[in-house]
Amino acid sequence: MTIRDAETERANRRLATRLAGAALGMFAFGYALVPLYEVFCELTGLGGKSGREAAVTAGGEVDRSRFVTVELVGGTEAKLPWAFRPLTARIRLHPGELREVRFYAHNRSPGTVTARAVPSVTPGPAARFLSKLECFCFSDQRLEPGEARTLPVRFSVSPRIPRDVSTLTLAYTFFEKPADTAAGRPSPGVARPAGRDG
Repeated sequence: MTIRDAETERANRRLATRLAGAALGMFAFGYALVPLYEVFCELTGLGGKSGREAAVTAGGEVDRSRFVTVELVGGTEAKLPWAFRPLTARIRLHPGELREVRFYAHNRSPGTVTARAVPSVTPGPAARFLSKLECFCFSDQRLEPGEARTLPVRFSVSPRIPRDVSTLTLAYTFFEKPADTAAGRPSPGVARPAGRDG
């Protein structure tokens, strides 16, 4: 082996080490991206997810001097063979008032399907003022062939919501769960939220 070959071999080892380090760094960044994004959304009010922070319950503070309109929207990903919609398109409530609305879900396929609803609230900065106490989105929903079900959501809008926000849109989109996660085996890196199965 010549000196030149030895230098080339050392250079190749250094390059391989650097590339392996870069690959590990990218994997670590990808793994940390979801929690970092959630922290970013929480700090900036972006992302449109409503929190489960302490909601005003019965007997709590209700701002009867004004109303907020909550528009309800339901949808599914294109491949999910479900019909899904709110039973009420909009409601008016006083901030701090606890309300319940219901959505209708119907499995139109010949097979059992498990899906998860992902909520979104607009305008995004107002999402932190909507608190859900009970929601079908807290757990997977499994519907047998042809089964239809009404799904409740209990929520309140905080009295601290800015006065210039008079309308919120609460939207849910159902996404089909892959067969391995629907059977109770969570995907790698996916935390299973607390809540009872629906």
